Amino acid sequence: MHEQKLNKLATKSNDEIDEVINTAHDNAFKKINCLDCANCCKTKGPMFTKKDINRIARHIGITPPEFSDKYLEFNENDDYVLKTTPCSFLGKDNYCSIYEVRPKACASYPHTDSRKTRHLFDYMLAHKSTCPAIEDILDNI
Repeated sequence: MHEQKLNKLATKSNDEIDEVINTAHDNAFKKINCLDCANCCKTKGPMFTKKDINRIARHIGITPPEFSDKYLEFNENDDYVLKTTPCSFLGKDNYCSIYEVRPKACASYPHTDSRKTRHLFDYMLAHKSTCPAIEDILDNI
C-alpha cells in the first residue's frame, strides 16, 4: 500500500512531492511526540560529521579523539557512527542528554521536512517500522 502511494506520487514534480511529504510531516508531528517512542535513538545510529564530533566533545568536556574512541566507529562507508545502540546519550526518560548539540542527522530525523524528498522513498519504506511519524506520513500521503 505505501509503495503504491509512493509510486503514484513519483509521477509528480519535485516541488509537488515536497509539498505533499512536508505537509504530511507537519501533520504527523502535530500528533506524535518523539519522547513517547525514541525508537530511532534505541535502534538506529546516526552518522556523525567532524563538526558534530567537535561540538559534542567540547560540550561534554573531552577532546574529539577521546569522543571518537569512546563512542564511535567507522561503518562500511567510512562514516562515523555509534559503536552501540541504544544511543549512549539517551536517558531512561527518552530525553537526550546532548539534545542542544546533538548530531545534525539526529536534529533532522526523519528528514521528511526537507527538499528533494523524492530521494527518501526507499528510506521511508525501510524506516516506517522504526518511526511512527514516517508510518503516519506514508499513511496520509
